[in-house]
Amino acid sequence: MSKHAMPATAPVAAESFSGDMQLVHRALAREPGAFRAIMKTHNQRLYRIARGILRNDAEAEDVVQEAYVSAFASLAAFRGGSKLSTWLSRIVINEALGRLRKRRRTAEMPDNPEAQIIRFPLNSSDDPERAMAQRQILALVERATDSLPDIYRMVFVARVIEGLSMEETADLLGVRPQTVKTRLHRARVLLRKAMDDEIGPVLLDAFPFAGRRCERLTGAVMGRLGLD
Repeated sequence: MSKHAMPATAPVAAESFSGDMQLVHRALAREPGAFRAIMKTHNQRLYRIARGILRNDAEAEDVVQEAYVSAFASLAAFRGGSKLSTWLSRIVINEALGRLRKRRRTAEMPDNPEAQIIRFPLNSSDDPERAMAQRQILALVERATDSLPDIYRMVFVARVIEGLSMEETADLLGVRPQTVKTRLHRARVLLRKAMDDEIGPVLLDAFPFAGRRCERLTGAVMGRLGLD
């Protein structure tokens, strides 16, 4: 292999680590821009993970907010042993699972009928029929994903919707890569009963978290930190 063909994994990982630590140090210095940068970078992933566990839009948003407050309170403990996104995701998973256990200990609560996912712009305002078709497909993806058993849904959200690698998903969920592979296969088998294969390309737009919703959550956490 030529000297120009060295893999880029190590430099990319090092750059990611450096960027994470710079943001952490700025946040520890109580720089408002650092907190906003962290949240706007990770809001969507954390929301998708929380919703994948809870299957409730409003609860997922609340869990992400609580997880941020908890994470920022213990930010000095972040040493860069994993990526900041992984560290934050684990906090969200723990918060969401705790909420799920509490919910199951009490009477089953109905989903909030007013909870709505605010989607990314569909870039087809000049084609109402196409926009409607996209919304219907995304709704189908969300309903089908919600119907998966917990262990399959968490893997599916992490791997397919969020786009994490096999290794990242295994690390995030504390299981072996082979377990991730097996659960993902089972999740896809179950989903094929509800969806056609051609809607796969739009999966990345499912469960979005942007615009007003992203700003609202970021502002709420900034307010609770006294930095807004």
